[in-house]
Amino acid sequence: MPLKVVNVAIVGTGVVGSSFLEQILNVKSSYVKFNVVAILKNKSHLISKDYSSLPITAVNWASYIASNASEGSLTPAALIEFLKKDKTPAILVDNTSNAEWAYAYPEFVSNGVSIATPNKKAFSSDLNLWEKLFSGNPDHGLVYHEATVGAGLPVVNFLKEIIETGDEVEKIEGIFSGSLSYIFNTYSSDDIKFSEIVAKAKELGYTEPDPRDDLSGMDVARKVTILARIAGLKIESTSAFPINSFVPGKLSEIPTSEEFMKKLPEHDEEIKQLKEEAAQSGEVLRFVGSIDVKQNKVSVGIQRYSNSHPFASLKGSDNVVSIKTKRYQNPVIIQGAGAGADVTAAGVLSDVVKIAQRL
Repeated sequence: MPLKVVNVAIVGTGVVGSSFLEQILNVKSSYVKFNVVAILKNKSHLISKDYSSLPITAVNWASYIASNASEGSLTPAALIEFLKKDKTPAILVDNTSNAEWAYAYPEFVSNGVSIATPNKKAFSSDLNLWEKLFSGNPDHGLVYHEATVGAGLPVVNFLKEIIETGDEVEKIEGIFSGSLSYIFNTYSSDDIKFSEIVAKAKELGYTEPDPRDDLSGMDVARKVTILARIAGLKIESTSAFPINSFVPGKLSEIPTSEEFMKKLPEHDEEIKQLKEEAAQSGEVLRFVGSIDVKQNKVSVGIQRYSNSHPFASLKGSDNVVSIKTKRYQNPVIIQGAGAGADVTAAGVLSDVVKIAQRL
């Protein structure tokens, strides 16, 4: 059987994008050849004018791009035109969190270009965009986004597959943020001030440069929106349900991250009181996203769980997702590393392989 050839255009060579490039360039398949024909960075791009695979390896790609890339990045429209000129099936791999690329996905899909991405913006913003991407048109490209929730954990595709077999989702609960997982897991088990844990998480690179981006719950809200839509709820946007931020007092109004970190210790005692109240009942604090399909209810925020609950025994920065369905009345628990460049890139690459199998 001859090798199936698939053109791959990669946008973004940051932390996840770099790991993805190294992984796809190391793939050895007996049935498909991944032709890397375009690599786009923020201010430069490299394309194969004859649509043969770029002469790069997992070792030399960065230096090759530095020496051979053209100045200026291609627009989404320009990349679509480039990919359309070759009859080989094409996959866009968007390893950015860029809104411009996310909002251009319908144009790629309608032109037959498939998409694999960890970019949450296209799947958690306007509901109309979601519906355009999953219209079911057989002439459109395929869309896979496993790494938008739980990095490389098998959450998104598992959920879609069991629904396609006729199962009905009843409830989904999860700890979807690696940074918040680390903060609250550590806070529950160690005698340390909350502000000190947040500072340590920031130092380790678990949080965003401004930890309020994590503590606000917005990242969790985007992931919950995606899963709720897969489960069948018509969630218009992340503003359609309550997000109970864990940024204390009026610290959300402080202009800089540095000033926020200086003032956070002022709230250590009130946060400690929440922890102690939970402990007196044999419970721990966890930052959770919840979807109750039967009640058509979605929420994000702090909840208390008994010490015997799977969420209470979580360690480090792991994610955990509980999925209860009509068939799985004893919920399916999916747990593991839900953040990190290598596992996120592996989730994207898995989607690329699945798309190649279907094209």
